[in-house]
Amino acid sequence: MHRGTTLLTTALATVAAALTLAAPTAGATAPTGSARAAAPGQVCFWTEPGMHGNAWCYAPPGYAEAENGTQRHAYSFDSRVDGTIYAISYGPGSGCLYREIRKDDYDENWEAWATKFDGVSDNTMGCEVG
Repeated sequence: MHRGTTLLTTALATVAAALTLAAPTAGATAPTGSARAAAPGQVCFWTEPGMHGNAWCYAPPGYAEAENGTQRHAYSFDSRVDGTIYAISYGPGSGCLYREIRKDDYDENWEAWATKFDGVSDNTMGCEVG
């Protein structure tokens, strides 16, 4: 095999491996920090105001714990979920609070809930309004 062909084959294999690792999975996802809006059917939360920093996205149904640094540190969000979903916050003991998020809701500086956010659900999970 020619040296140039070997180098090209190695480079292509490296690129293919990188693309496989970057492929999104179903359910909750963590898009790159450059993502600035949720995809249809998702709500995304960012670790910094203005939809910057690490992002984590959720698509119903069910409940999902926040990931990618957004748990108790979600300073902005954007929702493209048809219908209503609920940000969930667990307090001491067995208590919890929810905050309603509707389709096309967004907040570029979500200070009121940034340090409360634990996860998101398609129902209130028996929590109180917070």
